[in-house]
Amino acid sequence: MSVTLGNKIVLVGTGAVGSSYAYSLMNQGLSDELVLVDLNEGKARGDVMDLDHGVVYAPSSMTIRYGTYQDCEDAAIVVICAGAAQKPGETRLDLVSKNVKIFESIVGEIMKSGFNGIFIVATNPVDILAYATWKFSGLPKERVIGSGTVLDTARFRHLLGKEFGTAPTSVHGYIIGEHGDSQLPVWSSANISGTHIAPKLSEERKREIAQEVRDAAYRIIEMKGATYYGIAMGLARITKAILKNEHVILPVGAMLDGEYGMEDVYIGVPSVLHRQGIEKVIELSLNEEENERFAASVQTLKNIKNQVWN
Repeated sequence: MSVTLGNKIVLVGTGAVGSSYAYSLMNQGLSDELVLVDLNEGKARGDVMDLDHGVVYAPSSMTIRYGTYQDCEDAAIVVICAGAAQKPGETRLDLVSKNVKIFESIVGEIMKSGFNGIFIVATNPVDILAYATWKFSGLPKERVIGSGTVLDTARFRHLLGKEFGTAPTSVHGYIIGEHGDSQLPVWSSANISGTHIAPKLSEERKREIAQEVRDAAYRIIEMKGATYYGIAMGLARITKAILKNEHVILPVGAMLDGEYGMEDVYIGVPSVLHRQGIEKVIELSLNEEENERFAASVQTLKNIKNQVWN
């Protein structure tokens, strides 16, 4: 069956990430219709009112309303931002068991509606929960997409842009792997206008940048309790790539089916996005160290996954 056409979006979860995503959608005029679903009906309805008051200044008209899982029936995309929040001192992987149970209920209700579109998953631990969404939904793997390392890559490009006095949009490089502690920068292909970056940095400086990217969420959570603006913009970018059929490459959470010699795991890798979801996974040419670290990241996620499903 083909993906539902149109650009209706249902957002499940109107916490800090979800409401920031909704705000990003409205500001960019990416959808004609946005439906907010949350157990806290008052919060969701309040968001609807607040967002409605900004539509007059948005680039295009947009219907924003409160709804239920039944509204997913004809949605093009369902974005899940619901779940237990990450607490200070808690790793993303600590969240796994409680959020998998939450997702079994959410995804089950969504599929009962007759939903036949694309899932985008943002809740942490996102790689495990993207896998859970795929398992619970029964949809083809290309139609279940995790936010992956889209935010980590943005942080990487931002830091390299500062390092070299260059706009981050002109920095080409990826963080791949788990959206978490085992992620890795692909220094071997990172470049600015075709000029490789790695030879221009000391090994110590590369380690510092990689650590700053990896630990950014912990620092932000320590200072303000949660991260939400950056990931909201990343989710909006994924949404745009799908709805506009862009065939653009973004580092999202994709199911590996032989790529990189791995299978049966959702993990952050560059992937081509189009109107049907993930068109294909891009296999970067990794050096020996990067291959080893990526394999270790895959194993980290598989160990967690196996604890949940075995």
